Amino acid sequence: MSEVVESTEPSSVEFGRRAAARAETRLLIDGALVSATGDATYENLSPATGLILGVAAAASVQDMDRAIGAARRAFDDTDWSTNRALRKRCLEQFQAAIESEKEELREELVAEVGCPVMSTNDAQLDWPLAQSLRYPASLIDDFEWERVLDGGGLFGPRNVRTVFKEPAGVVAAITPSNYPIEVILNKLGPALAAGNTVVLKPDPNTPWNAARLGRLIAEKTDFPAGVVNVVTTPDNEVAGILATDPRVDLISFTGSTAVGRHLMREGASTMKRTFLELGGKSALIVLDDADPAKVAMSAVGSCAHAGQACAVNSRVLVHQSLFDEVVANVTAAYTAIPVGDPALPGTFVGPLISAAQKKRVLDVLDRARAEGAEFRTGGGEYADLPDHLRNGHFVAPTVVTGVDNSAAIAQQEIFGPVVILLPFTDDDDAVRIANDSAFGLAGAVASSSAERGMSVARRIRTGSVGVNGGMFYGADAPFGGYKNSGVGRQCGLEGFEQYLETKTIGCRVPKTDG
Repeated sequence: MSEVVESTEPSSVEFGRRAAARAETRLLIDGALVSATGDATYENLSPATGLILGVAAAASVQDMDRAIGAARRAFDDTDWSTNRALRKRCLEQFQAAIESEKEELREELVAEVGCPVMSTNDAQLDWPLAQSLRYPASLIDDFEWERVLDGGGLFGPRNVRTVFKEPAGVVAAITPSNYPIEVILNKLGPALAAGNTVVLKPDPNTPWNAARLGRLIAEKTDFPAGVVNVVTTPDNEVAGILATDPRVDLISFTGSTAVGRHLMREGASTMKRTFLELGGKSALIVLDDADPAKVAMSAVGSCAHAGQACAVNSRVLVHQSLFDEVVANVTAAYTAIPVGDPALPGTFVGPLISAAQKKRVLDVLDRARAEGAEFRTGGGEYADLPDHLRNGHFVAPTVVTGVDNSAAIAQQEIFGPVVILLPFTDDDDAVRIANDSAFGLAGAVASSSAERGMSVARRIRTGSVGVNGGMFYGADAPFGGYKNSGVGRQCGLEGFEQYLETKTIGCRVPKTDG
């Protein structure tokens, strides 16, 4: 049984009260903070307690239409797309504005996302805040916005050819609930630095952090009206307008593969460009020369934010000579993972985002049980909780063996605190199993030899790999997947260029004397 964290520190109930008192419940449309049509709202629920935290604006079709129109006008009728100095100043102001409310935002994330407060020290808040706006802002000065091609090509030296990089236009940024600030900033930063205008539609389960950013933009920056619009809504019909409206040029989406496919189909009617960062079923490969004692620490990372991360290594592939030892170590580690109130500093695993997600995870575990899977620890709902968490969405950290890679639990993205351990015979077998997946987002390799680890990593068909604990994450590092894990890359130069169009102009210059 995993350890339950209890403390006299402020709990999720208190975090929720404070977050509700400070929550922004308006939309940002055309530079103004406005209520949704008819003052419509919907309930924002706490994942940890199941209680109502407060409300968020429930935008209508009319509200979304206004937001798209504002973004279109701001792109077409202002100098935002060409005024690089203004773009840099606004992003610097935005950075300072977020930092001025960083601690309030931290509590708000814990309250509505259900992420453990310790995770806000890294990927939930501090890491993206350190780089995700600053890096693309630096590209405004450093990026090669235009280049002259050598010579004149087929038409001689008087034919001067210049390649220009220009913003794509209006970007629909659609973001998930699991790491909302991380994803939002890594979309807004490059999209805005590149000169686009944006309609941001956050996940309905986590609206407040996005609405807060909207307020900060309206109150503390010089962004022209309409450059950034923030529209919260629980209505899929309203959100779907972003995929079909011809005024939107590009869809930037992070979320499930199923929704990504839907957006791609819907956007095809107006030939929208799409950037899709989707699901994963990543594998940690433990080679026969790896240190088994270190593997358990790596495997625990699959429980980060209760496993609600697309890049976690939810499969652990272990050389058969180490398999029993690694299984024992990982099981012991998972049994000891601190589970409980995300507001407490010692909690590592908090709740899933919703009752629906909890049911989905439990259904996957029930199917695996029926198919003969062995649960070394966990395997169901986590019930040993304090009274204030009884209605929260907790699943026990779970270690699964006894299946092969063809099992549904080894192929599906679970988005819960579940890891599957699978044996392999040699390096070729490990690579085969790792690549036997519809996904191709991330992965990892453990070996006493960095050279051997790198060799295996190069053979894994995924967008990112960590070797011996190496971290690929960063605003300057492209992130995205092969196969069903997506189209395009987030972050880095590749991510910046997702938001740009390319124009080539050939100009015949006059013949000079002599």
